[in-house]
Amino acid sequence: MTQSPWTFRVAGIAILVAVFGCGEDLLVPSDGYLPLGTWGGEGAGVIATDSLTHVHVGCTFGDITGRVRLDPDGRFTVAGSYVLQAYPVQVGPSLPAQFSGRVSGRRLSLAIAVNDTVEKKLVALGPVTVVLDREPEMGPCPICAVPGTRP
Repeated sequence: MTQSPWTFRVAGIAILVAVFGCGEDLLVPSDGYLPLGTWGGEGAGVIATDSLTHVHVGCTFGDITGRVRLDPDGRFTVAGSYVLQAYPVQVGPSLPAQFSGRVSGRRLSLAIAVNDTVEKKLVALGPVTVVLDREPEMGPCPICAVPGTRP
């Protein structure tokens, strides 16, 4: 039985798609946590360490204690704290916040819901997209850095 050239082309394309086309979706780490490192985007940044995940959206910032655990689809929803008025001078307290997002390949899409207990309202930030191993582009805001690590 001879195979037509068309059969080999279809099989070859299917293999290429399986190996390369879905590579973006393969980064849900085997340990089940958000990969450590710097994630950057336009006006946003995330720094994930062993003990803290620090997030900047514009001139605001927040923190999540510990590592962020991902579900099998790369999604998460975790509690943390957030400062809505952080630049040029921090004004107001750190507020309760809910961080939710999804990792797809080297991209992280993230949204934050901040419970502004001072103004008595819910503040939504994002969604923003950041990329692993890319420096944040913060514009006029300070460079994204974990508190206490600036020189």
